[in-house]
Amino acid sequence: MTKERIYLNAFDMNCAGHQSPGLWTHPEDESHRYKDSEYWIELAKLLEKGRFDAVFIADVLGTYDVYKGSRDAAVRQGAQSPVNDPLLVVPLMSAVTKHLGFGVTASVTHEHPYPFARRMTTLDHLTKGRVGWNIVTSYLKSASVNIGLDDQLKHDERYDLAAEYLDVCYKLWEESWEGDAIKLDKENGIYTDPTKVHDIQHEGKYFKVPGAHLSEPSPQRTPVIYQAGASTKGRAFAAKNAECVFIGSPTINVAKETVRRLRADIEKTGRSQDEVKILTMFTPIVGKTEEDANAKFEDYKKHISDEGALALFGGWTGIDLSDYDADQVISYIENDSIRSALEGFTKIDPDKQWTVEEIKNFVGIGGMSAYAVGSPEQIADTMEEWVNEAGVDGFNIAYAITPGTFRDFIEYVVPILQERGLVRKEYEGSTLRDNLFGQGDQLPVYHPGKQTNGLLVK
Repeated sequence: MTKERIYLNAFDMNCAGHQSPGLWTHPEDESHRYKDSEYWIELAKLLEKGRFDAVFIADVLGTYDVYKGSRDAAVRQGAQSPVNDPLLVVPLMSAVTKHLGFGVTASVTHEHPYPFARRMTTLDHLTKGRVGWNIVTSYLKSASVNIGLDDQLKHDERYDLAAEYLDVCYKLWEESWEGDAIKLDKENGIYTDPTKVHDIQHEGKYFKVPGAHLSEPSPQRTPVIYQAGASTKGRAFAAKNAECVFIGSPTINVAKETVRRLRADIEKTGRSQDEVKILTMFTPIVGKTEEDANAKFEDYKKHISDEGALALFGGWTGIDLSDYDADQVISYIENDSIRSALEGFTKIDPDKQWTVEEIKNFVGIGGMSAYAVGSPEQIADTMEEWVNEAGVDGFNIAYAITPGTFRDFIEYVVPILQERGLVRKEYEGSTLRDNLFGQGDQLPVYHPGKQTNGLLVK
């Protein structure tokens, strides 16, 4: 039995190509327009027309330099390089939409929480409560080195830092300003009642923040919390805090096991599993007919950059495949990159072993996650199968070419899903959180973010 509705996010990045290295060379791809405000404005209008819940914007703060020990391959092939800031395109998109949400990626490792909390509150105000935060801990050593660290923090310690970082943000967003602090009393000249603005007095292992939040509370106070780590430590962090979790699974069996682990970890925290929506990355290649879709797929494959694919895989997993034979099966090696990414190709699915050649071809379209090729009905059937078999709540739709992949999906597949009652025909809430859960704009009172100091600011 398919779940009540399928959640849809569009997966993009402020760069060319994103998850499909080399396809920026396709004559119909427009991802090189990422620098232009018009690209983001047009995309936002398209996605809201398709009743997407949100556009999710990925980010990295370093270059992919594991492959051959150099960034040259990534730079040459445009593999998530160059890349611009994800937050700055949000106001452009929000100005031309009313309901579309915006999940922005920001790392806890490379910016202090005090100015970051203000930036997110500002975005939530400007969008009227349509912002989410994808919390990442950063997997590229190049990013750490370029902000002055000798090396990147170890994998598990990054999540310890993330826990305290989020604790600081919760205190600033949820506890510093009372809901009725703003008076805007022109007659008596009182803008804010100072007795209703509180210092958070945070002093921890990584951060010391004694004062009050700089911004008044936004519609959501705390942005919707997204998280994408599926390692043991990442799942524990997500189980406690996340409202939406993104997974990247190359096969349905990997997705099923990842969802099972996540649901079990959520249950251990005492939270209801319904509080957390799990979305898997998915690249649909759809045509009017199956033959049309297959022709598109064959055309797209001609543009895959093998070098770009291996550069991305090296950054994600920390493994340089340049010295591997094409038919060599890869195995799990623990390091400080994205552990769940490598697990997905080596450990979780006992029925599948991946060679270097298979990885190179697979990553070329849609990155580390699944793609499907077919008619509109076949794509819709595949999505239902993933929901029913793997237990996911929805999809992070990645592109082969943009905006073509999104446009085809919205024109051909969304109407079928709507007729099946799986994608809504109208938005129901005004803020992102209310659109997702239908229970109001702010965190529920039982969420850990409301209880950081044992206090509850209404």
